[in-house]
Amino acid sequence: MYASAVEPDRTLSREDVLMLMGSLPERVGDLVATLDEELILYRHGPAFPTLKELVAHLAAAATALDGLLREAGLEGRLEADVGATIDPSSDPSLEPDPRPSGEDLMRAYARVRRRTMDLVRGWEGEKWELRLQDPRREETSLLDLCRLATAHELGHLTQLRNLIALLPEPQDLGPVAASPAPPPAPPA
Repeated sequence: MYASAVEPDRTLSREDVLMLMGSLPERVGDLVATLDEELILYRHGPAFPTLKELVAHLAAAATALDGLLREAGLEGRLEADVGATIDPSSDPSLEPDPRPSGEDLMRAYARVRRRTMDLVRGWEGEKWELRLQDPRREETSLLDLCRLATAHELGHLTQLRNLIALLPEPQDLGPVAASPAPPPAPPA
């Protein structure tokens, strides 16, 4: 869950944030694309999310971030719940839909992020410094919002790697038995 006391990493330049935001869906895809649906749905224990749940969470967070950046950057709406944008699981009304396949969730995450990147790459410096008013925390610039969202997604990337490293190994059922030889043909 997103902690309101988290501070954005201001050492990340705008270019760093753009590069990280743009590449995260590809990194996540690289990790989960080769896994079958059974492994994506594997749960290590009751307290652990499945890989599919994590990807669904990332897709929901990307959609929330895209929506907020559009509302703030294009429509001038500068009041928002930054925490619910970065971590939609903190708002039960924004729970991800579990029905799509892992592959569909990955495509949705990448598609929304490409749309976001198309929007923000053209922003000038003053647009990045627009301040969001959040009733639960102090003002946050759009650049700091992207820094926070990127840090949140990087944390989930690490979580995905750790969960994948712990997936059960496929069982070796031994050598495949040879088919019996066909009976000899009768003499002609």
